[in-house]
Amino acid sequence: MLIDVHGHIGRIIPDRREFIDFTNLIAKMDHWGIDKTCILPLSEHPEGAYLECNTEDVIRACSHYPDRLIPFCLIDPRFGNETNMDFTYLLSEYRTRGCKGIGEFLPKLDFDDPLCLNLYCQAGAFGMPVLFDMQDRPEGYGVRDDYGLPKLEHALRTCPDTVFIGHGPTFWAEISADVPFDNRSGYPEGPVKPGGAVPRLMREYSNLWADISAGSGYNALTRDPAFGLEFLDEFQNKLMFGTDSCLRSDVDIVYPNVAFIRDLRENKKLSDTALEKLEWKNCVELLNI
Repeated sequence: MLIDVHGHIGRIIPDRREFIDFTNLIAKMDHWGIDKTCILPLSEHPEGAYLECNTEDVIRACSHYPDRLIPFCLIDPRFGNETNMDFTYLLSEYRTRGCKGIGEFLPKLDFDDPLCLNLYCQAGAFGMPVLFDMQDRPEGYGVRDDYGLPKLEHALRTCPDTVFIGHGPTFWAEISADVPFDNRSGYPEGPVKPGGAVPRLMREYSNLWADISAGSGYNALTRDPAFGLEFLDEFQNKLMFGTDSCLRSDVDIVYPNVAFIRDLRENKKLSDTALEKLEWKNCVELLNI
């Protein structure tokens, strides 16, 4: 079994011709051997509004293939603009309608902004993990943090009942203790220096997990292959396979993250036990699928 914890539908890139509906997504899943995909909305945040995929779109799409598509929901923490805003009516409704988590969470706010902390803690009370995108850029989207990820650590401490699923270029750049100043929201190259914030936080906090999707996750695990395998083995209980494929035409290729997971299995680079956790068991356990 293979479960993709990070999938999308809708217009995901600025090219207005690129629209992924659930039929495109199912075709990619079939081509890549993916049994189930979690679909993450984007457009509840104004930073992602042009992407044209909200929670209602996701729930509707998943209703066509309930055995294969798993909905997530998205709530903007700035709604109401109050640090004690009550989101329980939304969380209750979305959970009842089948949503398994919050994401992709990407407002251009500090990770530990009081508005965010308020939403995180309420999500934890409903058993909903928060899958976030971290980007260290003045433009665009994504939650922000300083070097060493102190704001993420603050949230991990403040919301111990909330599981956070790490994703995004800035998050994965911090797999190394040596984070390039000019490439913190890109794909740093070369050996990983031990002592990075991501391994440290994953060791210290049971509520920090991660998905290995997109170029950021792929790059983090392949830039230093030996370190990548050690990382996968050490954190085999907290990592989940994902793609973050954003193009219809991806169905004509083998997506790099899919090729990576195939290589791990075909060449026996990880134990069967660790691979099963990465491929599907961790996702089933965390999301109660």
